[in-house]
Amino acid sequence: MKSSEFNTLKDDKVTQLTAQVETLTEKISVLDNQLAWFKRQLFGRKSEKQIIEDPLQIELFDQPQAIPSLPEETTNINSHKRKSSTQRSGDEVNDSGLRFDSSVPQKIINVSAPELQGEDAEQYEIIGYKETNRLAQQPGSYVVLVYRRPIVRHIKQQTLTTVAAPDNVLDGCYADVSVLAGMMVDKAVYHLPLYRQHQRLVDAGFQLSRATLTNWIVKSIELLRPIYEAQLKHILTSQVLGMDEVPIKAGRKSKGKMNQTYFWPIYGDSDEIAFTWSKTRGTAHAIEQLTGFNGTLITDGYQAYTKAVKKLNEEDVKITHATCWAHLRRYFDKSLPMEPVGAQAALDMIAKLYLIEREIKAKNINANEIKLYREKYSEPKVTAFFNWVYEQRQRIDLLPSNPLSKALFYASERIPELKVFLSNPNVPMDTNHVERALRVIPMGRKNYLFCWSELGAEQLGILQSLMVTCRMQGINPYAYLVDVLQRVSLHPASEIDALTPLVWKDKFADNLLHSDLAI
Repeated sequence: MKSSEFNTLKDDKVTQLTAQVETLTEKISVLDNQLAWFKRQLFGRKSEKQIIEDPLQIELFDQPQAIPSLPEETTNINSHKRKSSTQRSGDEVNDSGLRFDSSVPQKIINVSAPELQGEDAEQYEIIGYKETNRLAQQPGSYVVLVYRRPIVRHIKQQTLTTVAAPDNVLDGCYADVSVLAGMMVDKAVYHLPLYRQHQRLVDAGFQLSRATLTNWIVKSIELLRPIYEAQLKHILTSQVLGMDEVPIKAGRKSKGKMNQTYFWPIYGDSDEIAFTWSKTRGTAHAIEQLTGFNGTLITDGYQAYTKAVKKLNEEDVKITHATCWAHLRRYFDKSLPMEPVGAQAALDMIAKLYLIEREIKAKNINANEIKLYREKYSEPKVTAFFNWVYEQRQRIDLLPSNPLSKALFYASERIPELKVFLSNPNVPMDTNHVERALRVIPMGRKNYLFCWSELGAEQLGILQSLMVTCRMQGINPYAYLVDVLQRVSLHPASEIDALTPLVWKDKFADNLLHSDLAI
């Protein structure tokens, strides 16, 4: 073999090995980044909150200049002016600091004084009482309501009559409305599965099947379905909608496997939410739910929303699509271990935008002033951020698999959507309010794991829509359900929107219907 041929083969081999080394190096970097991310999820800080340096804030470990001490002034304080060492907030009921209102049941326990028990008891008298309050609990407290109805006989006609039993929410059901409401609140608000509720009933001495509890829940939720539909209809009249999706296992797919389905929570601008349910995560469901909506839709960067808005706008529907800055920030946050300098620069710029939003909230200004404020302070920073994104994308050292490259691509593909909040003062920067509201679904999944049927998932969405909305409206979910379950069968169907939590709190919250247990 000639030396020239040998050198050619050697160069080819070197080129091949160099390419392999570069490929393996890139793969190792990606795997290291993934490992760092998983470690952070397991052991590290999950918060994406960025700390912004404030020139007025003194660092914890800085050594500030010594401040000259002022001469102490000595003041004599009379004994009756001395303050107690116990700090008070001003609204404590007693010395123990326990606070409660008049609706809380109390049990008085009289403690006898030894002085009143002995031979010298006549020498003592009670001049008052001191009270100490302690919070106590009765586990699994259930009560059986016995309706004792007299049987009346007419003396002359020898006929018997009796008073009819009071109406119940579910015909032929021996569960009071308080039990139905309590089961639904335990299920949706406190994420207590029915099998645990059944165990609690058994421990309290009641013998009934778990299927009975399921039947009660199903029938009760169906009574609430018209209210849910009225609430969803009102949500779609909002000017700004927030939308997201969250998975839930529902329906048996095969032996040992469940179907992957999705809730699509829709958040209105009156603090109402509807958990719509779909078998898939496709565009079709988003189109179906958004039909009839005209306004601004804010979502994450999922392409199904982009396709849905595009499809609906082709049908002469006017929807403006805005996307979430928190999801964009999340991409840069994930790229911190691999590209700490570039990722931190992006996070710092985004943090300054959030600082402006915090100032807007603190000022409590109107919509027109918000728009002007954002145009003056936020818009230059947004422009500078996207200019920086463009410059970073020109870097030849950033490989496509690099997390920072993915974050830059994500940002550059959504520039118009990310700028919507600058021109519309009613649009928030992110969908954090939606994510806070949908948190009940993953919290529930940790307890009941899945819904046995697809109908059960749909009904869970109905129940959660009303329960989460009650929380956002400052309504006690239990009091709401006890009232509405009794009221819905007598309420005109044309005025069903009056039973949605938003309207109910103004019309009926001061005139509640109670269970007979409260009599």
